[in-house]
Amino acid sequence: MSGRGTSKRFIAALAAACALACNSSHEPIRLPPVVVTSPYRLVGVVVRGASRGWWKLASQHVRYGDPLPVGVTMYCLRGTTRRGRYVRAGIVAADPRFFPLSRYIELYVGRTYLGRFLVDDTGKRIRGARIDVWTASCREARRFGLQHGTAVLVQHPPIEVRQAGASTRAR
Repeated sequence: MSGRGTSKRFIAALAAACALACNSSHEPIRLPPVVVTSPYRLVGVVVRGASRGWWKLASQHVRYGDPLPVGVTMYCLRGTTRRGRYVRAGIVAADPRFFPLSRYIELYVGRTYLGRFLVDDTGKRIRGARIDVWTASCREARRFGLQHGTAVLVQHPPIEVRQAGASTRAR
């Protein structure tokens, strides 16, 4: 019984501390806005301008830098991707006729920038101009549903590889 009394006193003390801390005389915490930039500017992109099934007429891959209207969904499956790697954040599934595997895309939903993703997976239902973004939460995937967005095929910046312990000065 003494454990219950101690926890009740602790909860009462915690509630009192919260009531004091939540005094309405304090100003709300204001943080500066965060701006995410991209090397590609998509000014005036019309997402819903293409007719349903226009992608069936496409004969080649999307070119780098070209905005493409896509349907965006999320999935939460576990396992490996089409390329044999484990699924993780930053992976998307796409139709390889549009977005070749092991390429990067930048994804926008409306005016919201979702980020840069690696096309590493395919799927039975991923046909045409559709992108399926991997997420760890199945609840988030269901809540996201199907949204209309824009995908841009981008080149991955080159990675500089140096040998460990090597000096950066010229000899």
